[in-house]
Amino acid sequence: MNNSLKEKISTLANQIHEEVIEKRRHLHSHPELSFEEYKTSLFVKNELEKLGISFTEMAGTGVVGIIKGEKKSDKVIALRADMDALPIFEANNVDYKSKNEGVMHACGHDVHTSSLLGTAKILSELKSEFGGIVKLIFQPGEERLPGGANLMIKEGVLENPKPNAVMGQHVMPLIEAGKIGMRSGKYMASTDEIYVTIKGKGGHGAQPQQNIDPVVIMAQMITALQTIISRSSDPRSPSVLSFGKVIAQGATNVIPNEVYLEGTFRTLNEDWRAEAHIKMKKLAESIAEGMGGSVDFRIEKGYPF
Repeated sequence: MNNSLKEKISTLANQIHEEVIEKRRHLHSHPELSFEEYKTSLFVKNELEKLGISFTEMAGTGVVGIIKGEKKSDKVIALRADMDALPIFEANNVDYKSKNEGVMHACGHDVHTSSLLGTAKILSELKSEFGGIVKLIFQPGEERLPGGANLMIKEGVLENPKPNAVMGQHVMPLIEAGKIGMRSGKYMASTDEIYVTIKGKGGHGAQPQQNIDPVVIMAQMITALQTIISRSSDPRSPSVLSFGKVIAQGATNVIPNEVYLEGTFRTLNEDWRAEAHIKMKKLAESIAEGMGGSVDFRIEKGYPF
């Protein structure tokens, strides 16, 4: 890229900086859950229309825009941003706080979407400076399996035209603003969702000998499963197991019949990924059986499929 073009891009970026911030804050105020991004999708389509960028709808709420450069080239580059938010109550006290109670852009997808819209505006101003096609992919449902990317691929987002490369980004608070992090090879981990139902025998908390306490089984299981990460995996190959949802519908003096867990497993090693799935399920079943209960341990494989 020549210095003249770099200067043009920098100038345009500075000109629309506040506009992109405004878009991001609008999206932050109106978050929507996975595959329910109806207003977000409409917002994106309206913005693309203003820029004269043609688009198609895909995977329900997904949007794919096309920008054609005026120079001669058969190259196709795709730029991707996710749009969905998370089921979280926002505690921030800011003017652009979520207006959708119980839903929040806590993972930066509002930034991703507004940044891609800003990029679209810059590229639409610079069509005479490049050749080929830039495909703008606004993806729904990143936070929920089977994942919006998977659905969009099945519907042909990577065809007609087929990209030579796809680029995405993710905000990272640990990296200084204005800088980007890059590396060769793998950068982001795979992610698998874990759903666990532990069954015991409920009863009064004052008579534990008459019950099979699924809460105790659950506590033992959560702790023991972490040893698969610390004792069974190669420390040179990062992986992490986290449980973020625990439900036990008992009371202060009532042991429930069953408890429910949800979590995620992430790794950068595909061979270890498959092995860990087997180890986790086997260990969970052994613990439940050894303590007199039973378990339904289900892993839903996420990206990459």
